[in-house]
Amino acid sequence: MTSAAKHLLPHGELRSEQLYTAERVAHWDALATAFGPRFWPRAYRRCLQRVYQHVIAPGQRVLEIGCGRGDLLASLSPAVGFGIDFSPGMIDRAKRRHPHLTFLTADAHRLPILKPFDVVVLSDLVNDLWDVQEALVQVRRVLRPRGRLVLNHYSRLWQLPLSLVRALRLVDPCLPQNWLATEDVANLLHLTEFEVIRHWQEVLCPVRVPVVAPLCNRFLSKLWPFRYLALANFVIARPAPSAAVPAPKISVIVPARNESGNIRAIFQRTPRMGRETEFIFVEGHSTDDTLARIESEMRAHPQVRSFLFRQTGKGKGDAVRLGFGKATGDVLIILDADLTVPPEDLPRFVEALVRGKGDFINGVRLVYPMERQAMRFLNLLGNKFFSLAFSWLLGQPIKDTLCGTKALWKQDYDRIATNRAYFGDFDPFGDFDLLFGGAKQTLKIVDLPIRYRERKYGTTNIQRWWHGFLLLRMVLFAARSLKFV
Repeated sequence: MTSAAKHLLPHGELRSEQLYTAERVAHWDALATAFGPRFWPRAYRRCLQRVYQHVIAPGQRVLEIGCGRGDLLASLSPAVGFGIDFSPGMIDRAKRRHPHLTFLTADAHRLPILKPFDVVVLSDLVNDLWDVQEALVQVRRVLRPRGRLVLNHYSRLWQLPLSLVRALRLVDPCLPQNWLATEDVANLLHLTEFEVIRHWQEVLCPVRVPVVAPLCNRFLSKLWPFRYLALANFVIARPAPSAAVPAPKISVIVPARNESGNIRAIFQRTPRMGRETEFIFVEGHSTDDTLARIESEMRAHPQVRSFLFRQTGKGKGDAVRLGFGKATGDVLIILDADLTVPPEDLPRFVEALVRGKGDFINGVRLVYPMERQAMRFLNLLGNKFFSLAFSWLLGQPIKDTLCGTKALWKQDYDRIATNRAYFGDFDPFGDFDLLFGGAKQTLKIVDLPIRYRERKYGTTNIQRWWHGFLLLRMVLFAARSLKFV
């Protein structure tokens, strides 16, 4: 018998994986019949449901392994919901409770042949698995290349109190548990070709206590040092990219207001990328001849596929949304018409996307030295403050929140736009609409350093103090909508 097929009993003798699994099935079937809904604490289950609903958008193909009665899966409103559990008793209950979903009795270590899913959920399952690595290999097989794995597992700090509860047979079968640290889970994901996007803690108070439980679970569990005491560790991961995708079509969106002197350079300096590159110019109520200059340069460069739209709303954010909506490319890139970010750097953004380095490539101006007049000192301090604040809020490192150059796949932008009602039309800049929306859609955000240049024509449209106040409001908005949910 191999070491992977052994398990130590309390007295030291070995037992096989088959006996271990049979015991577990017997326990779960008995509990499903005898305890029913009282088996898991309702407050804890509701906390998990709220977290999963926040990170998984409705209308996707979702597979939950270890689905139990299927309540969590049903709460996600999937377009296709498929639940797997190795307990026939639990599967029978799930079918009765949620007849619109599909449930199957199967082992997480030997999944049946299934169509690829957008999301796979493992809720409190890695605690019970015999071989976590093999189960993750099975998950990798049924997850689409750009899908997401979302899982939670108990924090090791709760091992003693939960062991006492289990010893009293109050909450869970008294079978051995895997007490994995987040680092252990991350390493197992790495071994099975997954990349961790973010991880965090939830549920400081797993029982219903008026006032105390909402305070602990919504606020204190997100703050140091209380978050290290939380019961549930959450992890979002994606399949590691195996190969670059075929050359995509590129749409370069150029918001332009009072940038007449830069238009010719945009046509001359921007490289042609992918299998085809198109320019989407959005002119925004200029007081100079920007509109006429764009039209003349389009006529002077007939070989370049380019389009011009006039903005009806106000602000760069409105212009970016108009341009994205008109774009036909597979990849969307923003190029500010002031050319403080060199257009020669755009192929780096495309390469990072195509090679799977990230789902959202965010330009960063704060790594390389800047030209002398590129950014004022107070603006630099403000950018550094907001980068720290948003890194904490989004759960991913964001070194520069206001660099205008960003790139993402159009299909991911479409998901952001479809779910924009969650945040509303709040962002006059456009950067935070994309960053918040990308984080909400669990996109992997990757910083790409660029050299920030001094403006050669015109003046900045940024009003330092007023826009700084708006940014502070957005920090508070993001805290309420993303962090303290």
